Amino acid sequence: MLNPGMILSNRYEIIETVGSGGMSEVYKAKCHVLNRYVAIKILKPEFSADSNFVSKFRVEAQSAAGLSHPNIVNVYDVGEDNGIYYIVMELVEGITLKEYIQKNGRLSAEQVLDFSIQIAQGLEVAHENHTIHRDIKPQNIIVAKNGSLKVTDFGIARAASSNTMTSSGMGSVHYISPEQARGGYSDERSDIYSLGIVMYEMITGHVPFEGENNVAIALMHIQGEMVSPREYYPDIPTSLEKIILKCTQKKPERRYLTANALIADLKRVQANPNVDCVVVPPVVNNSPTVKMTSEEMKAIKEGRQLNEQTEESPHSASKAGPQVVVPEIHPSKFDDIFGEEEDEEDEYDEPVRFQAEDENEYDDLDPNLKKIIMISSIAVAVIIAILILVIIGKLAGWHLFGGGSDKDPDTTAPTEISSEEETIPMIDVVGLYQTAAEEQLKRAGFTNYRFEEKTDSVVEQGYVISQNIEEATPIAADETIIITVSSGKELTKVPDVRGYTDEQATTMLQEANLLVSHGYEYSEDVEKDYVISQDVDPNSEVPEGTTVKITISNGKEVLEATVPPLVGKTEEEAKAALTEAKLEGAPTYAFSDDVEEGKVISQEPSVNTVVEEGTTVSYVVSKGKEKITYRVNFTGTITNNIFDFETYGNVTVKITYTIGDATYNVYNGAAGASSFPLDISEAAPITGLTQNSGTFSVQILDQDDMDVTGSFNTGGISASFTQE
Repeated sequence: MLNPGMILSNRYEIIETVGSGGMSEVYKAKCHVLNRYVAIKILKPEFSADSNFVSKFRVEAQSAAGLSHPNIVNVYDVGEDNGIYYIVMELVEGITLKEYIQKNGRLSAEQVLDFSIQIAQGLEVAHENHTIHRDIKPQNIIVAKNGSLKVTDFGIARAASSNTMTSSGMGSVHYISPEQARGGYSDERSDIYSLGIVMYEMITGHVPFEGENNVAIALMHIQGEMVSPREYYPDIPTSLEKIILKCTQKKPERRYLTANALIADLKRVQANPNVDCVVVPPVVNNSPTVKMTSEEMKAIKEGRQLNEQTEESPHSASKAGPQVVVPEIHPSKFDDIFGEEEDEEDEYDEPVRFQAEDENEYDDLDPNLKKIIMISSIAVAVIIAILILVIIGKLAGWHLFGGGSDKDPDTTAPTEISSEEETIPMIDVVGLYQTAAEEQLKRAGFTNYRFEEKTDSVVEQGYVISQNIEEATPIAADETIIITVSSGKELTKVPDVRGYTDEQATTMLQEANLLVSHGYEYSEDVEKDYVISQDVDPNSEVPEGTTVKITISNGKEVLEATVPPLVGKTEEEAKAALTEAKLEGAPTYAFSDDVEEGKVISQEPSVNTVVEEGTTVSYVVSKGKEKITYRVNFTGTITNNIFDFETYGNVTVKITYTIGDATYNVYNGAAGASSFPLDISEAAPITGLTQNSGTFSVQILDQDDMDVTGSFNTGGISASFTQE
């Protein structure tokens, strides 16, 4: 074990221990070259001198270093420092998937699909690089703090060639594939099987196979039937269950052939849990008897992972190799679950047998495995001997269990072991679905149990609420066990809350032990804040705690519009913009020294104001710069001084007024003696003048067109200007 502060290769400073495995220990360290924290896997000292272990350790680094993917722990470096062999890896802050399941219990289908896709994506990259993990299990998958998953510990991974290869590498027994358990070849489909077991554990909260020892569990993977996940929890989507069952088929050819194919189905189910997309290839008929070669037997015997959790026996191993018989493998009960045509059963001539053929072959066994086999063999032999002795004694009339020799054998009752004397620790089935609880009780050996239903406001229908005997209590196998199962919540009558106010309706529903959710709609008929409808029929009976959604009126719908910008637009453009925004317009007009005539000067409400549709928007249109005009009025009289009307007759009077370049007629007509004095106040005024001054011109002609103006006084006329 390395001490904190120690530096490897003048670069990696050991911080603390973060984990330990069979061959190595993992430390958190700091890389002083790149100034980052890393994880360093150190080969344990007892293996450093073993060239075989060192070689495997380096193979791990080589196989993992070529893999780069967000769902794989990256390998940065590999090295050796004074006999310390190490691999430098990405440091992932988080916990293992195993710890995550233990902490959170069974995961939701949505989370299982998400996690499974991430794991499969990591495997997809590894398989594309001809690397098989061979030890997929929750302990080798890290759940980072951000929710992403990373596959780690390619400790028994080996670069795979294009040819089929045989491997004695075996993963942890609870997740091992049947071909690995047999010591046969393993390929990408072995990883897919192990991932299927991991998925099973995520969705149910436990592994499918448990046994007295690792060998028994391995045999279950070879020939045992797993309980369907939906038997434990019927809420599991059928499509997800089918994916798990396809991944865990006994025959590799019936599983997903690639991780990519598995990912495709997982994503389809993720998008639509009701989709039926899983197809399993049919069983190959007339399969021949499987006869194991000595090489395959040797691979089984070298499966040390089967014994990694078994304590060493104090007894020495015998040199005689016992025979291990694996029961015949029959087609799975799940073969028909995928909707295919019924397949014929595989034919086997005899059970598959594994037998050590000579003493040297048995010597190759792992010491722990040899001890287990030896102890098991001795125990079996002793039990058989005792049974034979008892049978012989019975036949011979011996009294083996305390009966005196002076008693008549015919009158001595045979000794029996009462079932009440044989006890089994009670198991905990609270929280399981009824079928799953029954399965667990059967497996534990209990024979006298019954289920009683009881309403419960918390526990979902069909799940176990309680048991009458506490966990771990030793009881007889036939002792009465009462398991209380939830029949769901108490029923309650749904009140009719339509037409009530929101507050009144909520109170009525809550008093009926119902939950309330709200929706809102506009209504032309129902007053604002009153209930329009409810989604559960009035007067129907539903379980307490059911959520009733009530729809509340927002009153009549008020459509809103945003006032568009009008300033600077022409009057026509302003009208069009208001029409498009579903608003009305009210223009007024005003002079402006700055805004061009015909364009909008201002508006009210201002731009981007939100108003009700149909609102009138006022705007002012420019008339351009203001023009000042004048009006002129004429006053005064012309009088006759000396002209003799009797002698010369009438005259013609012409009066004009000139303003700038324009000349206007004020008076033009004949006049006699009686016309004078001639008043010009009756002359029409002149308007629209831009100037406010001008000059008169007066001409008076006699009948011979002679100018006689001098005979008259014209000085009494004048013009007055006013601004219009």
